[in-house]
Amino acid sequence: MLLSNTYFWVVLIYFSAIIFLSFFTRKLASRSVADYLVAGRNLGVVFCAVVVAAEWLGGMSTIGVSEKAFTTMSFQPILYNVSTAMGMLIIGFTVAKWYRQQNVHTVSEMLDFLFGKDAKKISAIVFLIAYITLAYVQMQTAASVLSAIFQISWLSAIIVSAVVITLYTYVGGMHALAITSVAHTFMMFFGIGIATITGMINIGGFESLQTILAAKGAPSNIYNPFSAGLSDALSLLLGGVLGGMAAQASIQPIFAAKNAETAKKAALLSSALIAPFGVMTALLGLIGATGYYVNTATVNPKMVLTTLLTNPEFIHPVWGALALAGILAAILSTVGPVNFAVVTIATKDIYHGFINPKAEEQKVISVAKKLVILVTLVTLPLAIVFQKGILDAAYVSYAIRSIGAIVILLGLYQKRFITPLAVKLAFIGGTSAIFLFMLAAKMKWFNIDKTYGAVFFAIVFIIIGNLITKFRNKKAI
Repeated sequence: MLLSNTYFWVVLIYFSAIIFLSFFTRKLASRSVADYLVAGRNLGVVFCAVVVAAEWLGGMSTIGVSEKAFTTMSFQPILYNVSTAMGMLIIGFTVAKWYRQQNVHTVSEMLDFLFGKDAKKISAIVFLIAYITLAYVQMQTAASVLSAIFQISWLSAIIVSAVVITLYTYVGGMHALAITSVAHTFMMFFGIGIATITGMINIGGFESLQTILAAKGAPSNIYNPFSAGLSDALSLLLGGVLGGMAAQASIQPIFAAKNAETAKKAALLSSALIAPFGVMTALLGLIGATGYYVNTATVNPKMVLTTLLTNPEFIHPVWGALALAGILAAILSTVGPVNFAVVTIATKDIYHGFINPKAEEQKVISVAKKLVILVTLVTLPLAIVFQKGILDAAYVSYAIRSIGAIVILLGLYQKRFITPLAVKLAFIGGTSAIFLFMLAAKMKWFNIDKTYGAVFFAIVFIIIGNLITKFRNKKAI
């Protein structure tokens, strides 16, 4: 009884504190659309960097990375964090200043600035698909933790997490996400850090962990992230690096920065927080794979991390509860921005951009708040029905955003090589290729990674679009 009470009270207190914090931001978030969606464009370097990092350090960096480390018995999944950190470095030195200087709310608004309204329309729809996919995956990670803590069903766990996330996002908007992200980031590093140190002491260190897993068929060097397959590893790197450049959730804090220089510094600083975190959760997944504290034959890989942390033979209940609070902090720090990204795209790109462009400030805010609830209602059933591997499912979103990254980079630095028609064809062709490749893999026709497919076909359709435009221009003359 004491064991379950420990987990219950630690998590309940943490949830309550987060909701309480969000109410302080209520007045700040109600004054204008910019206040609600981009915190009045007034975030400093530290706040901005923490919100960016917190978005990346979510369910994929915790449940997803530990799940993948457990199943591959390797360090391969740390490439998710390494690649996204690399992506933020590239963003800091390239597109961050452009995003902030244009005073946009969304990536699609940036595409409107570069290529016109048609590019904004098609990209908004495609990015909605990307972020709805990411949102339901994050819901699944939250359920993995809550179901273990409270011993409740998958459905009940999803609903509990959805209520908390919806509440503080609805109340405070980007201000709430900024303030709560600071608390989340501290808790995730503190809790997971303690669990990792405890685990490595228990298992006897790095060399001992390698020896134990080698006897179970692990790669000869589990700490080599490329040892479990070069193709999958490169896919993780490619998707992470490119996916960040068109990632509404992680770029929205950059839109909210005080100025272009703040946006650049925040992007660079965020990478220092992102890269190390995956190492900790990967190590915990590898410790789970030893079978010393987890029944590897029966455990659901999604539940490896939470099963490990609720085992008193592995870690004291108080420290385990703090680690679980850290996982929840990581998940909440991502689910909020991801859901809010969907809200922002739907509000600014679709409602205010095309349905009701003359809507007044308070009307747009009202629609945005209603959409906070609607997004939750849409993602809940998706989280229940689609239960594929977390990192694999999330990379649907990354593949789509990779298309956006290619288009934006060309638009900012080599615009002569891309036309508005090429942009539309790239989004349509590249996104179609992703789902075609997923279907082909499921039907066992052929198996090509969806990220490779998205990038390849986006480039092909950009070339086709450019040629068609060139032909039309000649014909018009």
